[in-house]
Amino acid sequence: MTYPQNGLTYAEAGVDIDAGNALVDRIKPAAAATTRPGVMSGLGGFGALFDLKAAGYDDPILVAATDGVGTKLKIAIDTGLYDTIGIDLVAMCVNDLVCQGAEPLFFLDYFATGKLEVDAAARIIAGIAEGCRLSGCALVGGETAEMPGMYAPGDFDLAGFAVGAMNRGAALPAGVQAGDVLLGLASDGVHSNGYSLVRRVVERTGLAWDAPAPFGEGSLGAALLAPTRLYVKPALAAIRAGGVHALAHITGGGLTENLPRVLPAGLGAQIDLGAWTLPPVFKWLAAEGGLAQAEMLKTFNAGIGMVLVVAQDRADAIAAELVAAGESVHHLGHVAPGAGVSYTGVLA
Repeated sequence: MTYPQNGLTYAEAGVDIDAGNALVDRIKPAAAATTRPGVMSGLGGFGALFDLKAAGYDDPILVAATDGVGTKLKIAIDTGLYDTIGIDLVAMCVNDLVCQGAEPLFFLDYFATGKLEVDAAARIIAGIAEGCRLSGCALVGGETAEMPGMYAPGDFDLAGFAVGAMNRGAALPAGVQAGDVLLGLASDGVHSNGYSLVRRVVERTGLAWDAPAPFGEGSLGAALLAPTRLYVKPALAAIRAGGVHALAHITGGGLTENLPRVLPAGLGAQIDLGAWTLPPVFKWLAAEGGLAQAEMLKTFNAGIGMVLVVAQDRADAIAAELVAAGESVHHLGHVAPGAGVSYTGVLA
């Protein structure tokens, strides 16, 4: 076959392989900074190798989780504030892993866009690397997909995949019983759920993303992009100290839907809504959106990002350890015979 000298190229079709290679070179130092015991190979190969024995496991069970950031991405896209959205991606995966009793070991990301902007992509992936570093897992690889025609200019999507491990017999939930205490760890804001409703509320107010945040410092867009809190290290320390029977990551579905997932049949959660103060961002959303209390508790974390179900005789000691680790801890209530979540008091 004779090939023409002036035919079409892949770059002319909208895919720039050189830009992809430049991005890999840019992110290598950030990924290397996340290396931990067990990593055998990382970026550059067709797959990544991990040695579970080197990570300290002699009879391991693997645990996997995958998630995304949802429509919070739209605020990052509209504002050009890309630096923390990668932390959200990691947190949504690794906070789920620790609820199973697992230590996150390594992470892979999927970044898809219509046209690869190397600087923006590098900022996003640097955030992913920072989330991995803060949670003690290694960024060992990923995929950057440039797909012209699939995404509008400037748009992108993110997905994350985390793998963790625990020794056999250490899986959670385990041993949950009536009388167990519910310890709530404060969130750092809206985290990464409910943003379709958040964006609808902002639209109703007529405020621009660069307007001053009515509920805090900085611009509205920056305030709503506060990253999801990483609970991994303090949660693992509490688990290893003993007395933790279950953990629930409070994401989509709020306390109402997520707590029952870790409770056995015949048991429910009783929560005092006066045990903590609703953070300003949620008060603003509730007021501007005319949101009912039940809607707040089922859509948002409402200020509680993680709940630990702990033995009654260990509750004070575990709470003290979590506070020492930098967490804000609230005694929410307890486990009791029943089903689902029952509330007393009012969010305020």
